[in-house]
Amino acid sequence: MRALKRSRDVSPRLNGSFESLLAQFSATTLELNPSLGTAEFSRRLTARAAEMLGARAAVLAIASHAEWEIAALRGPAHRWDPMTQHQLAGVLAEQAGIPGEKLREGSAVLLLGRSLAEALVWEELVLARLSGSEGELLGVLCLVDVARELTATERQLLEALAGHAAMALENVRLFSRVEQSRKQWVEDFDAISDFIVVHDAGNRVLRLNHALAESLGLRPTEAIGYEIDRLEILDSPPKEGHCPFCRNPRLAHEEFIHEAAERTFLISASRIQNAQGNDWRTIHVMKDITDRRVAERRYRRERDFNKNILNNTQSMILVLDTAGLVSYANRRCFEAGYREQDLLGRALVEMVPPARRPLLAETLERTLQGAALDNLEIPLFRGSGTPGQFSISLSPMRDEQGEINSVVVVMTDITDAASLQAKLMHTEKMAALGQLVSGVAHEVNNPLAAIVGFTDLLLENPAVPADAKEELQVILQEAQRTRVIVQNLLSFARQMPAQREPAQVNTILRQTMKLRAYDLENHGVELTEKYAAELPMVIGDPHQLQQVFLNILNNAYDAVQETRRTGMIEVQTVHRSDKIEIVFRDNGPGISQIDRIFDPFFTTKEVGKGTGLGLSICYGIIQAHRGEIIARNNPDGDGSTFVVRLPIAEKAAEMHAAKAAE
Repeated sequence: MRALKRSRDVSPRLNGSFESLLAQFSATTLELNPSLGTAEFSRRLTARAAEMLGARAAVLAIASHAEWEIAALRGPAHRWDPMTQHQLAGVLAEQAGIPGEKLREGSAVLLLGRSLAEALVWEELVLARLSGSEGELLGVLCLVDVARELTATERQLLEALAGHAAMALENVRLFSRVEQSRKQWVEDFDAISDFIVVHDAGNRVLRLNHALAESLGLRPTEAIGYEIDRLEILDSPPKEGHCPFCRNPRLAHEEFIHEAAERTFLISASRIQNAQGNDWRTIHVMKDITDRRVAERRYRRERDFNKNILNNTQSMILVLDTAGLVSYANRRCFEAGYREQDLLGRALVEMVPPARRPLLAETLERTLQGAALDNLEIPLFRGSGTPGQFSISLSPMRDEQGEINSVVVVMTDITDAASLQAKLMHTEKMAALGQLVSGVAHEVNNPLAAIVGFTDLLLENPAVPADAKEELQVILQEAQRTRVIVQNLLSFARQMPAQREPAQVNTILRQTMKLRAYDLENHGVELTEKYAAELPMVIGDPHQLQQVFLNILNNAYDAVQETRRTGMIEVQTVHRSDKIEIVFRDNGPGISQIDRIFDPFFTTKEVGKGTGLGLSICYGIIQAHRGEIIARNNPDGDGSTFVVRLPIAEKAAEMHAAKAAE
């Protein structure tokens, strides 16, 4: 690398050179006008810099977004193909990004790398960084093989030129963006299909867009300076000196409907004050809304027609969105007692008892897949909050693309009809049960009489051991209890009243548990008994109550045997106000159709293992005792719970007395 000497001496010969350089610098700065555009600006900058400092070649590389490119070049190079230019731009960007002085001097091999320097046949370089007003790197000016060593003055002038060029380059880019934005605005303005006109405070046209000019048979520039009323836009009658579309010029914005030649336009006016605040411009936008108005009228007619149909039907109609939320309800729904806040925005499945929600959710899913389902009978909560039986039909609704976007639900309250049908079925079943029991009771009582008779004889026989007599005594008690059960079955079938006497529930339960304790223990079932102390008496038939408790216990035992886990049954008594609660809880699989569990002849057991009469008889017995029996699946775990509620003796006596007085 040849050494570059810096001299601060200014001789008369250099004074002349300095004045020449200064003149060239001034001419260059005046010539670099921002309005030139980036390409012309770059060309002139490289040319003037090379001439001013006597460089054999000059290159300007600038940052364009995330890439660098060669914006201009002057002078020879051995190779100047696009690949070489791209490589040179990248190397200059790296060198310009190295922190340090604004000017860097050195050999081309050192600054560019040997391969690139030899390809270009360059020896010495001077690099001048072009930094923006905020310090960002805009580009780099590269001078190649300057004819002479740079003096301190020349370096200062080159730095000043780089600073001016950077500022001018920023202005060039800003000017280019402004000009591009202006052209884009003009293109956008003329591309708008609505009619647009701008006029001044004297109602003289300043601008028309292409669509309005074409409708008037003019070029946009031909209307400039005309009074707007003379153009008779949209067949508006002339109003000398006034704009036909300015209703109230004092308002900053106004809007109204204008009818013209069987077309309807929405006219809007926006008024803008100039920067000096001494003049106003008004912009009118005229949008043709004829088709929209026609569509709106047709839509209103169809909407009113459909609304009248929906509101005058006797069925309740809901529309659900794809999430199952109610978005519409017809008037019949509100006449049936539902409130708007109880329906709109609420999930339909929430109106169904929890046990039947999976069924409705599955039905909705099938409907959203395109299936239409009719006459699904399912319980729903009425508007009053009471449960009722409903028949519902679901149909999918599709949009213009054929996609399902909602579901129409038609509901009919069939509670009364279902209740009547259920009573009829119950009556028929009870009649059949009465015939069945009457025939079976005789056949059962005959062997029972023999069992009781021979057991009494064995108990009186002194030859029978004492321990055997204890077991015979149990056989006798159970045979007698079986006879009572048969009699109770006859009483239930014939709707005969049960016996009434004070009874201690805890005592009945303990006796019942003893009957099954052996089986429960042998099969690994854990039985937990929690009896409340000092439990009040109830009025009832101890044998019938024992029959109820034993039947529930047997069902719980059968349920826990269906699972592989350790079976657990819990029996608890609680005194609540004027009632006693007897709770049976198990950890079996739960009850699948819990709403039918007390129906006669309904059973979930296998054929031959259940008749479906047990819980139905229990239900009748507890109803006859003025109590209630309910079943539910455990919400916090596996299994189910049966709750029997019986009135205490005082309350039961009052209820029976009131019933007898009727």
